[in-house]
Amino acid sequence: MTGPSVKPAADPASGGAPAKLWAGRASGDINPALEAFNRSIGFDARLYEEDIRGSLVHAEMLGHCGIISGEDAAAICGGLRGIWGDMESGRLSADPAAEDIHTFIETELTRRIGEPGKRLHTGRSRNDQVAVDLRLYTRTALNGLRGQIEALLRILADRARRHKNTVLPGYTHLQRAQPVTLKVHLAAWGKMLRRDVSRIRNAVARMEECPLGAGALAGTTYPIDRDRTAGALGFRGPCENPLDAVSDRDFALETLSVLSVLMVHLSRMSEEIILWCSAEFGFARLPDAFTTGSSIMPQKKNPDLCELIRGKAGRVFGDLMGTLVMLKGLPLAYNKDMQEDKEALFDALDTVSACLAAFAPMMAAIEFNKERMRAAASEGFLNATDCADYLVGKGLPFREAYGIAGKLVAVCAKEKVTLETLPIERYKEFSPLFDDDVFLAVDLIECVRKRGLVK
Repeated sequence: MTGPSVKPAADPASGGAPAKLWAGRASGDINPALEAFNRSIGFDARLYEEDIRGSLVHAEMLGHCGIISGEDAAAICGGLRGIWGDMESGRLSADPAAEDIHTFIETELTRRIGEPGKRLHTGRSRNDQVAVDLRLYTRTALNGLRGQIEALLRILADRARRHKNTVLPGYTHLQRAQPVTLKVHLAAWGKMLRRDVSRIRNAVARMEECPLGAGALAGTTYPIDRDRTAGALGFRGPCENPLDAVSDRDFALETLSVLSVLMVHLSRMSEEIILWCSAEFGFARLPDAFTTGSSIMPQKKNPDLCELIRGKAGRVFGDLMGTLVMLKGLPLAYNKDMQEDKEALFDALDTVSACLAAFAPMMAAIEFNKERMRAAASEGFLNATDCADYLVGKGLPFREAYGIAGKLVAVCAKEKVTLETLPIERYKEFSPLFDDDVFLAVDLIECVRKRGLVK
C-alpha cells in the first residue's frame, strides 16, 4: 500500500493514541513493549479489502434485519466504500500505530461518519471477523495461484507437442534406464501440476463455509441473518458450529500443505533443469535472460532461478511446520497464538506465486538439444530390454534373453558401438535367433512407439 497516511480517529481517554476495540475494562496505558509486540498491522494490513467487504455485508444485514437503522447502515456502507477507494488509490494508508487492520478501519470509519460508525461491530467479534477475512483472502489467493499453474500447464503442453519424437534417456537411480520422449517427460511434469490444481480446488471447496456470525465463540443474541451474509460473500453457507468457526485454521494448514506439495514439484522440475543445463548432460540451454554470471569466472552461466526455487521450497515447508506446531497444543476457541497464522500463510502464498511467475516464462524460453538427448539415449544402451524382448518374441525364455542382451551390451561398450550399429554378424555370435529385423526392434523411436509413448 502506498500514499500518505491519514491520521486515524483517536481515543480521547488515551491522550490521542489510536483507539482500541477492547478498551473498557482495562485502566491505564498498556505497556509500550506489549503494545508493539501485540500489534499485527504490519502484516495484516493486506486484509483491508476483505475486511471492508465483510463489514459492508455485515452492516447491510444489520440494517435489513432492523438491528440498526437503515440510515445508519447506509452511512456505514458509504463510509466503508470511501475508505476502500482511498486505500485502493493510495490516498489512505494503514496507520502503523493501529493495533490491526480491523481496528484501523473501524476507527477511521468512526472518524469519518461519527456515531453510526460505532454501530458497525454490533453482533460481531474480531474472532469471526478475522476468520472470515482470512478465508476470503486465502480463497482469492488460491484461485489466483490456480490460474498461474494453468498458464504454466499451457506452456508445458505447447513445448511437449513440439517434441513428441525427441528421444532422451529416462532415468532410475539417476542412471540411464529406458528411452522416453521429451513429450512424455514434460507431460509427467504436467500431471504433477494437474494434481496440484485438483488439490487447490478441493482446498477451496472446504473453506466455503462462512464464520461471520459466530461471534467470539458462541454466536450472538441479535437476530442476525447468517445465510444472507454468507451468500453475499460467496460462501456456500454459514459455519454450523460457532466454536469451530472461530477456532478452525484447517483451511490455512491445508493451504500450506497444498503449497508445500506444489513447491516439491517445482523444486524437482528445477533440479532436472539444472542437471540438463550442465555440460555433463547438455540436454538444454537457458537463454541469458534466465541465468546469471560469476563474479570471477567469466565463462559461467548459472541457473540461479531454478536454484532459488529449489531453495524456496524449504521456506514454504517451514511455513507449514511453524503453523502446525503453533496450532497443535491450542485449546478451543481463539488464542492469541493464532495471530501467527497470517505471516506464515502470506509468506507461502507470496513465495509460491513468485516462483510460478518466474518459472513459466523460463519454460517458454528454454532451448532443448535434441541431438544430445538422442545421443545420450543411444550411448546408454537404453534399448537393451527391447533386445531381450526381441529374443523372447522368438521363443527364448526371458532370463536367457536377458543374459544374452547383457553380454551384447558389454561387447558394444568395449567396441564403442551401440546396439543400433552393431553388425548383424556379431549379434548372431550370441544367438542364431537374431536376424536383420533386430535393428527395428532396437531402434529408439520404435522402442518408445511400442510402449505407446509416441502419439
